[in-house]
Amino acid sequence: MITQWHRICAMDELEPNWGEAALLDGRQYAVFRTSSDSIFVTDHKDPASGSLVIARGIVGEKNGESTVTSPLYKEVYSLASGDCLSGGEFSLPVYYVEVRDGDVWVELPA
Repeated sequence: MITQWHRICAMDELEPNWGEAALLDGRQYAVFRTSSDSIFVTDHKDPASGSLVIARGIVGEKNGESTVTSPLYKEVYSLASGDCLSGGEFSLPVYYVEVRDGDVWVELPA
């Protein structure tokens, strides 16, 4: 699979324990910064409903793992793997992220 790196924003533009939506090449992604300054990028589309709401989810932690809880159906997803940690059948697509010279970059399919 061919991939391409995209700059999203400066890391200091992201608030800890909060999500933001980013539009890249016509598709929406959710960008999260945790209280430990880890950065995660997932699809913004809720896997259960198809609504573009994941960036508005609640950022938290479950068993030491960074999570986001969907604002609609309350599924809890791992920000690292995208696995549903609340027993749901859905998974949330996640993407590789790097912080380079203070900027957040994400690797996406080309």
